Amino acid sequence: MAAFHHSNPTDRDIRRVLQKLLIMLSLGIICVSLFYFLAGCCESDIKENSISQRPASEFLLSGWYHDRNGTLYKDVVLVQNEDGYPVAGERSTITPVLETNNSVKDLMATRRLPQALIIGVKKGGTRALLEFLRLHPDIRALGSEPHFFDRHYARGLDWYRSMMPRALDGQVVMEKTPRYFVTVETPGRVHSMSHDVKLIVVVRDPVTRAISDYTQIISKTPHIPAFETLAFKNRTNGEIDSLWSPLWIGLYAQHLERWLAWFPRAQIHLVSGEGLISDPAGELGKVQDFLGLQRIVTDKHFYFNKTKGFPCLKKPEGSSKPHCLGKTKGRTHASIDPEVIRRLREFYRPHNQRFYQMTGQNFGWQ
Repeated sequence: MAAFHHSNPTDRDIRRVLQKLLIMLSLGIICVSLFYFLAGCCESDIKENSISQRPASEFLLSGWYHDRNGTLYKDVVLVQNEDGYPVAGERSTITPVLETNNSVKDLMATRRLPQALIIGVKKGGTRALLEFLRLHPDIRALGSEPHFFDRHYARGLDWYRSMMPRALDGQVVMEKTPRYFVTVETPGRVHSMSHDVKLIVVVRDPVTRAISDYTQIISKTPHIPAFETLAFKNRTNGEIDSLWSPLWIGLYAQHLERWLAWFPRAQIHLVSGEGLISDPAGELGKVQDFLGLQRIVTDKHFYFNKTKGFPCLKKPEGSSKPHCLGKTKGRTHASIDPEVIRRLREFYRPHNQRFYQMTGQNFGWQ
């Protein structure tokens, strides 16, 4: 009986050891299986991320690759939108060169409120600037004008956020609505959304801008009165109607003053509309610096089309044709009485000088 009681604990100890070994072996098998499973997932993620996280310059150097909706495209063709300006990557002939796993990027990309806004001015070159900037892989821009802060503010920020394109960390989300610059309520509303948002304004000689504005108006409503009639309250004594929209928009100092009441000058970047034509790469370089981005869009992307009088985008690799801005660029302006132009320049001169003083920039308008 004593021998029986002596051997029984030993048997139990052996069983316990065997049970522990079995459990450890099972856990080891599970761990190894989990490791190989995760390694396989990581490998597919690494393949995608090695492309999505590569510097944008690597894509552009090899022929204008553009990340759009999770697929990398080569030879992105610019086509005209409804305003006659080019829109990157919206033509059916675009050739996809690499399919990526959209589901992973969808999980990583989010919709967020814009970090930058192009707020003006109408007929200054805002559409061209936006489309040039969309060549940059770290910019995610809404193509249409949402008019949130001037027309749809009651819809709320959630609605506004839902309008924005999905973006990855490190990408700048932006939109453009030129009417923001001249709408009284907009600066305070933008400030309520973000104290740190970066603001971009494209300005142009106000007399030339007004004539361009009028030219666009008569293209849609050809039977309105002549420019010379609308520009004056009293043509006889030369009193300018500064409340007529094409002229009122050009009172840049008046509009900028409202923005400076809410935002520091350092958060507002001014783009020369004339410079955007004569030196697009130079203006784009300064905008990219302002946005804190690498200078990806450079002079290598542009050439000047003497026929149109505007810059065009050099042909991407594999494409037979360059891509110029739309038919509205270079459109012949309405013919205006030179005396009316002279009076308008006199009218704007003090306003322009005040604008130069406020901004610390002299745009050299006559």
